[in-house]
Amino acid sequence: MRWIRLRALLLANLALFFLFLVGLLLTGHAQENAELSDHGQQAQSLGQYAVSSSFGEAVFENWESEFLQMGMYVLLTAYLVQKGSAESRPLKGSVPQDEDPRRHRTDRTAPWPVRRGAGLVLRLYENSLAIAFGVVFLLSIWLHAVTGARAWSEEQELHGAEAVTTWQYARTSQFWYESFQNWQSEFLAVAAIVGGSIYLRQRRSAQSKPVHAPHSETGV
Repeated sequence: MRWIRLRALLLANLALFFLFLVGLLLTGHAQENAELSDHGQQAQSLGQYAVSSSFGEAVFENWESEFLQMGMYVLLTAYLVQKGSAESRPLKGSVPQDEDPRRHRTDRTAPWPVRRGAGLVLRLYENSLAIAFGVVFLLSIWLHAVTGARAWSEEQELHGAEAVTTWQYARTSQFWYESFQNWQSEFLAVAAIVGGSIYLRQRRSAQSKPVHAPHSETGV
């Protein structure tokens, strides 16, 4: 139980992810079969739908926007400030995250790249969070394009039109419409937490300032 308690935040979010992914799978399967029935096509099994381009597109176009949001948030909070927000770095001075890791190469508990001391490995490690989000974003947008092209082609063929390649689909307004409709909402959510944390509070949350803190106080 202690192992779970110490990892409860991550485990809870992973559990919710899988719960909603199953919900997406079940409802998407029902919707897909309704559309196939409207076109006089044979219904798909749940397994067939789970590996279909329609389900893949629905998943990856959302992953794309989420990892774009988180990667940009990591970078923006490293350099920009917002007076009064719990999400902002201090308006003046430095924070522990600013400290040069090379000064801690002798710390026994420091991660291996820090103890190594310098070079490309440490340079990559000290930017690894943004890099990881960037890589997964690029992978997600590519998978969105691949699965979207297949889903688009299947729909086109139902109406007697020609299929498209991944590159052709990535140049369509449909692809960018799907991306932009998710991207705009992600950054609205970020703006809401940045601005909302100036005046609003949530006791016990690491994303909020203390309830008694003045509105002008920046950072947690």
